[in-house]
Amino acid sequence: MKELKIYNSLTKKKENFIPINKGKIGMYVCGPTVYDYPHIGNARPLVVFDVLYRLLKKIYGNNKVTYVRNITDIDDKIIESSKKNKKSINELTETITKSFHEDCRYLYCLNPTFEPKATEHIKEMIRMVSNLLKNNHAYENKNHVYFSVSSFKKYGKLSNKNFEQLVAGSRVEVSEYKKDPLDYVLWKPSDEKDPGWDSPWGRGRPGWHLECSVMSEKFLGKQFDIHGGGLDLVFPHHEN
Repeated sequence: MKELKIYNSLTKKKENFIPINKGKIGMYVCGPTVYDYPHIGNARPLVVFDVLYRLLKKIYGNNKVTYVRNITDIDDKIIESSKKNKKSINELTETITKSFHEDCRYLYCLNPTFEPKATEHIKEMIRMVSNLLKNNHAYENKNHVYFSVSSFKKYGKLSNKNFEQLVAGSRVEVSEYKKDPLDYVLWKPSDEKDPGWDSPWGRGRPGWHLECSVMSEKFLGKQFDIHGGGLDLVFPHHEN
């Protein structure tokens, strides 16, 4: 079998691809947040990871590769777009998701093995937040739950930055409820007009980073071979 080399964002170099489990490949790619129609920049990762998916299937066999690509159908951007366009959340997300799938067909991309939607996995998200709180990796403040970045000493390794660099040069959400500027939201409260689900911390909705953590673990386990997405997602999304 010929060697397959893939660029590793963690080590910043091309490395021989060696599956965690021989003959079984797991790949998770961050899909669209369906608040607006896809643009040309969204098409690039679609094509790149479609090519990789085809190559992995060719090398390891059609039934040996599990490709998961999510749909983020609950997010602050979606809520804002819904209000701006005077459409319900469901109408907006269904319309944009349909357009995304049409683009996939026009680009001749294969369907992923699984395409989970965030709203289909709220129970699992609540469970993960509860576990993080139990293990002192998160904290609650007035119905907001945040991941405590200081509890994970290797934070910043993927983006190759230290804490000071991350705070100074990144898209960090400002909030009065945080203990540390880099802490990120796992669960936030929803008012009566916005989508929300009952939880131990009150009615609310999940944070973006939590969603992908839960869906990737559900379909691929806690450790899998490839986590892909656009370059702009390295920090904060993939780091988180």
